[in-house]
Amino acid sequence: MSLAVHPTAADNVAEFTDEARLSALVPRPQTLEETGLSNRFLADLVAKHLHTAGTLTLAQLTERLALSGPILEKVLNFMRREARIEVRPRPDGRGTLPYALTDHGRSTALDAFMRSGYCGAAPVPLTEYVRVANAQSVHGRRFEPSAVQAVFEGMTIPDDACQQFGISINSGRPVFIYGPAGTGKTYVTHRLSRLFREVVLIPHAIAVDETVVELFDPLLHQAVQHHTDNGLMLEEGHDPRFIACERPVIITGGELTLDLLDVRFDPTTRQYEAPLQLKANNGMFVIDDLGRQKASPDALLNRWIVPMNERRDFHALGSGRHFVSPFDVVLVFSSNLHPLDLADEAFLRRIGHKIYCGYINEDSYERIWADVCTERKIPFDSDIVHYVIEELHKPNGRPLLPCHPKDLIGIAMDKADYLGGPARLTEELLSWAWDTYFVSMEIEPGIKRSDAPMRSS
Repeated sequence: MSLAVHPTAADNVAEFTDEARLSALVPRPQTLEETGLSNRFLADLVAKHLHTAGTLTLAQLTERLALSGPILEKVLNFMRREARIEVRPRPDGRGTLPYALTDHGRSTALDAFMRSGYCGAAPVPLTEYVRVANAQSVHGRRFEPSAVQAVFEGMTIPDDACQQFGISINSGRPVFIYGPAGTGKTYVTHRLSRLFREVVLIPHAIAVDETVVELFDPLLHQAVQHHTDNGLMLEEGHDPRFIACERPVIITGGELTLDLLDVRFDPTTRQYEAPLQLKANNGMFVIDDLGRQKASPDALLNRWIVPMNERRDFHALGSGRHFVSPFDVVLVFSSNLHPLDLADEAFLRRIGHKIYCGYINEDSYERIWADVCTERKIPFDSDIVHYVIEELHKPNGRPLLPCHPKDLIGIAMDKADYLGGPARLTEELLSWAWDTYFVSMEIEPGIKRSDAPMRSS
């Protein structure tokens, strides 16, 4: 299969999902019992917020903890009975009276911080998270061929290849995309991610018994809806402990290490952070450039055997505690290496779809060239394309890749801009761009490759 990439417009913004659906899935809790959290657990969380801020009003606490006023009033009454908080007068004598910790309250807050450094919105119990994650499974919908074709608009891709990608995504099975560098593998995964545009709910954090694991990551999750109300007496809307987000699309490459796939504990902040695949739940998780990570391919691939087979993942916390979460992702592997160089046949059988991305033909190359010229507002000259193919690619034995037109034109225009010449491609410019783009295999006699000096093309 050959893929040819063409310039495209920016992605469309994700469509909003109506609040009624979100509210039906996770209604706003009206009582302490409906939060699934204990009075003492929430009291410790309130104490940590007060210890951090000094004084907070009820409205400020509801915003920080994402819980309604009546629920927090019950928690505050509990804390007052235990002499952990007191009401402070307003300096100006107006407005809502703030709450502050007593000496006893500060002591209990420090004790709570020693057990857990988490100081954010009230977490969601693990059982509730599992229910919601299963209800909004990424495998719960099927894509029509027309939808798959739409995401590949602007690419030269054979009909059978487009169909193969659609089948693989619909199957729910892991996908292995492989082929030479520059054939569009990473670009394809970005295009496929456009299929996942529904809004899902992701909690700030989940509570595994008394342990809080942070889940929402503003660097990885794209929030599409924000609650600006103070939550004092509201009975409508979805549970604000969840954030409405686009389906996650997490792409990781050579920087991936095995520890990023485990629950991580920071001893300095005393906080737990969810692993990448848990953050990717209900979305797409792409392991790009497989084989280039510091961890061995065997160790990395073996991490996925149980989740792929059982669609659930096992996580370890401190003191030997464990918990199980859904493994609800479209898992995509991408590599420049041959699959058999990375894993044995027994493992590869578990990956349902292996898709090869290869070189392109001359017609596709010329079409991409024309599109890049249009994008850069450069006159298109078919003779120039033929020169590049016949006089540069073929004599040098360089196969045609989708990335070549954009890269070569860009480098040629860099020189034209520097010299102040017209925005027009010439054989001279492209010959210079070719020598600049490709690494010369010839090295002067007597010079080792590692010692070869930099020189101008």
